[in-house]
Amino acid sequence: MIRRLLNLVPPGTIAIGAGLGLLGLASYVHLAVAGHSLDKADYSSLSVLWSIVFTLGIGVFMPVEQEVARIVAGRRTQGLPPGPVLARGAAVAAGVLVVMVVIVLAGYRVLADRLFDGDGAMVWVLVGSLAAMAVAYTTRGVLSGLQLFPWYGGQLGVDGGLRIAFVALLGLAGVTEPVWYGAVLVAAPLIGVLATLPPVLRAIGGGLPVAWPALLRGLGLLTASSLLSQVVVNVGVINARVLAPSDVATAGALLSALVLVRIPLFVFASLQASLLPGLATSATTGNHAAFHGLLRRALGVVSALGLLGAVGAVLLGPWLVGALFDAPGVLDRGDFAWLSVATLAYLWAMVLGQALLALDRHRAQAVAWTLGVAALVIATLAPLSVALRVELGYTVGSVVVAAVMALFLRGATRTTPPAAPAPAAATTPVSGGVR
Repeated sequence: MIRRLLNLVPPGTIAIGAGLGLLGLASYVHLAVAGHSLDKADYSSLSVLWSIVFTLGIGVFMPVEQEVARIVAGRRTQGLPPGPVLARGAAVAAGVLVVMVVIVLAGYRVLADRLFDGDGAMVWVLVGSLAAMAVAYTTRGVLSGLQLFPWYGGQLGVDGGLRIAFVALLGLAGVTEPVWYGAVLVAAPLIGVLATLPPVLRAIGGGLPVAWPALLRGLGLLTASSLLSQVVVNVGVINARVLAPSDVATAGALLSALVLVRIPLFVFASLQASLLPGLATSATTGNHAAFHGLLRRALGVVSALGLLGAVGAVLLGPWLVGALFDAPGVLDRGDFAWLSVATLAYLWAMVLGQALLALDRHRAQAVAWTLGVAALVIATLAPLSVALRVELGYTVGSVVVAAVMALFLRGATRTTPPAAPAPAAATTPVSGGVR
């Protein structure tokens, strides 16, 4: 029976899911230990750092991983080495990183004063964390494209395991400086890369350089969608600090609450590996019934996950954030209800976005996320309390994205889906910004 169930999921799903599960657990442990070790101001600074790192890191570097994986997988079927693809992907990631670092350092003093309570060391931790993510995501692209899924899951697992070990040591040692808890986001992923580097080095080989258009063709739109999706789910904590710099309690409490209400996103991450290939296969063959059937099932699953998570968050959320993260009691059940509704809509948007990608509607997906971010900005400007403005922005932004995607899908599926090859590599799971 177990073997039969395992045959139903794509290759690599179990290995990647196990690594992702450990990495997700590490996020909770990391924030829990930091919440009990740091004062409110320092935990607020760590919360902002966390949100910036995962908004920019996942938003910008995950598309590089996906494109590297796609091209490496295609070359693998032709017996071609992945070395030239890695070289191009690393060049793209390095170029993007340089631009980001220049911007961060140009605003060094402003960022330190406005976001990190004057602590300039946190800006350098931000730079280091982004560099670590650039390296990690690029090498994961090669591992995924070569279908070295145990190594891929191993990198995630090493990263997560080391985060747990490092923050446990910091907590036991009584460390109360936020910079050390932030530095874990630099050290753990880099060591994870080193631990899984041998198969990458063995597989590199030689070969002719990969043409830039092959890598860059869909990268722009994919990066825009990825980055904007992370803005919707993560920018609330940053906005709370910007809107009320002296209110250090709200930013930390919001991050703790978001970590709880976004648990369904981790479950969706394990489902996503099979969703896009299934939808793309149906689209390629013009099988409308199979396409819509899979889409409806996926929406049903995430709706159930979102509603189940919402019930738990509303009933237990205010108590859990205090017990787990030592978060200040500034959020009530109404706040958790808003965040839960937003997360449910965000889950819908993630599923509908996969359907648009399967139909080769990259531009439509990017437009939907752009409109969602615009709606988020407008909602955040409402004359309400800081927490409610952030919650309303997340909710309105997510609902607008899902609604616009639904409209695009309705128009797109009236015609025969375009023939496009199904992704050759397993789709990298998303994280909802908590990695």
